[in-house]
Amino acid sequence: MNVTLVIPTYNNLKHIKNAYTSVRKFYPNLELVLLDDGSTDDTKTWLDELEDKFVIKYRSEERVGHTILYDKGIDMATNEIVGIMHADMILGPNYIENVLKHLERGKVVCATRIEPPLHPEGKEKIVRNFGMDFNDLNIEAFEEFVLEAQNEYKDQTTKGMFAPWVIYKDDFQAIGGHDSGFAPFPYEDSDIFQRWILAGYELIQSRDAFVYHLTCRGHRWNEQVGINDNYFEIAEKKAREYYIRKWGSWIQNDQNQHPIITPVYKKGVIINNTNPELTEALEPWFNDDGLAYQDIIVEVDGNAFTQQDFQIIQQLNAIIKDSGQIGKFELGNLKITINSLKEYQNELIKINGKTPTK
Repeated sequence: MNVTLVIPTYNNLKHIKNAYTSVRKFYPNLELVLLDDGSTDDTKTWLDELEDKFVIKYRSEERVGHTILYDKGIDMATNEIVGIMHADMILGPNYIENVLKHLERGKVVCATRIEPPLHPEGKEKIVRNFGMDFNDLNIEAFEEFVLEAQNEYKDQTTKGMFAPWVIYKDDFQAIGGHDSGFAPFPYEDSDIFQRWILAGYELIQSRDAFVYHLTCRGHRWNEQVGINDNYFEIAEKKAREYYIRKWGSWIQNDQNQHPIITPVYKKGVIINNTNPELTEALEPWFNDDGLAYQDIIVEVDGNAFTQQDFQIIQQLNAIIKDSGQIGKFELGNLKITINSLKEYQNELIKINGKTPTK
């Protein structure tokens, strides 16, 4: 089978064992790249002792995050089709067959997640409780449900994208893989999904390929389910600001979790009567290469600035796209000058091994 699955893991020994076992149950000869992200539990020992000639192993001496390790694992893969999987996922029967039947060059195919009731429901997934943690999984019931659901959803697809997914390796590498600016995590997925769309790739969800996803284990909920750890809080803030600086707006998806592309503009800001808190809040939303190089200038009065004004700034790219007008106007307490409506999102498609800037 010409497929490699890439699974990074951090202090997730019991989860990665379950993920590995689920793959081997259905695909004993499938190539796996298992990457240990500097774990401090017994993951290294388990990998060292794992005797499986179809497993490629990698260990980072320090924690670098799955943004880096996905690309490392894909580079190490020897097959022309690659896919990623989270360490807290359980593969269902017929998974590989039901994603590959939709895969072609220029396409990315994701599976359908079945999740316990920990997050809001959505049209892109099925909420069903087959266990809330590694120690209370009812894998037999999950597999029985999958076989029934595969009859109901046979060959169906929708437009959407999230992990786990598969793609041709050279298609993945053609745009430079994930953006290392998001390391260690998160939001590297939303970034690459948008770049795939801009590059002309089609994003497809197979509705009869299933995984059970426990969600957020190992990078967010390490100590207790539902409680963020400090490392995640710091990494999330950094990645959120990086995403906003890069795209100039926040993530948007439709009801099936297919990304909605908002145009990228060159925007600068003039802040009168500012304070450190206001400057820090506004900084990520604007380019930092000088007002003379910006197509759009926003003037802010710190004494009159309101939460509504901040909401306008957060939505400004979409507002500008909808207005389609060059000139000067006011929104709330903001004075906005639009000199050009040139869009720059296509400049963000390729990484080429470098951390991109706007």
